[in-house]
Amino acid sequence: MPEMIFVDSSNIEAIGYDDDTQELHVQFLSSGYYIYSDVPREIYDDLMNAPSKGSFLNREVKGIYKYTKQG
Repeated sequence: MPEMIFVDSSNIEAIGYDDDTQELHVQFLSSGYYIYSDVPREIYDDLMNAPSKGSFLNREVKGIYKYTKQG
């Protein structure tokens, strides 16, 4: 599991990225822990720099990259 960085978001608690596997890890405040597969580093960087992490995730990650829900 990569280092998780706590973020200022109304629906995301923390975000992490594993460069080796290109996995984006997202801990939501209410809906659990998700791992998105084959996500380019650039998407993670853009997500971390986005003014609204939730909006960026909805627009650029959800429905585009495969995911698994943990727990």
